[in-house]
Amino acid sequence: MSADLSLPTLLFLAAAALAAGAVDAIGGGGGLITLPALLAAGLPAPLALGTNKGQGVFGSGAALWRYARAGLVDGRTARVSFPAGLLGSLLGAGLVLLVPPAALRPVVLVLLLLVAVVLAFRPSAPAPTAVRRPRRMPVAAAIAVAIGAYDGFFGPGTGTFLIFAFVIFFGARLQEASADAKVVNFASNLAAVALFSARGMVLWQAALPMAAGQFLGGVLGVHLAVRGGDRLVRLVVLAVVAALVGKLGLDLVRA
Repeated sequence: MSADLSLPTLLFLAAAALAAGAVDAIGGGGGLITLPALLAAGLPAPLALGTNKGQGVFGSGAALWRYARAGLVDGRTARVSFPAGLLGSLLGAGLVLLVPPAALRPVVLVLLLLVAVVLAFRPSAPAPTAVRRPRRMPVAAAIAVAIGAYDGFFGPGTGTFLIFAFVIFFGARLQEASADAKVVNFASNLAAVALFSARGMVLWQAALPMAAGQFLGGVLGVHLAVRGGDRLVRLVVLAVVAALVGKLGLDLVRA
């Protein structure tokens, strides 16, 4: 499975990854930009899903390393959530391989719309409790498997869902929840990209420039968070997804 992309298309994808990196740095949901961008660039749905993982693993890996260096990663939870995230992602990615490519594009379109609505109209992150609740490892494993499976099959919004889960179930501060989320996010990306790459479903020609864009976008995202916060991210994500989903919908109708 391959595609030959022009330089303007690669620049478009790198710019989309930069925007996605900024969005992810604030509150997750960057996949809502990168995946539609890959589909709009003309990649078949299975190749777009695989390439999205190929570029995303670099961003989640770098973020996890920074959180670990800052001492924010809970080691006891990570020893459970990392392998659970790997397992869940393999299950989800394996399901993608079973779905016929012709049927996958409308499925992706519907999922994009659903996730966009959830992220756009989600309430503000719940406030953490004054005293953190004990970490129940079976609960952490269940969170990692369930959301890891979603990430392996589709992906957009995974980071946001993980952050909310760790805040709700464990009373973690947002910074700690973000660190815990990156453990699962990196594990699920790693498992999915290994499986997709082995099947020739990662277009590295696009994934590597997008990985560079993700890094730069993360730096930009810090400044955006200070100036505009969550409200700005919701508006940006909704505008970009609406435009790209509209194009994909038209392509689907004309096909």
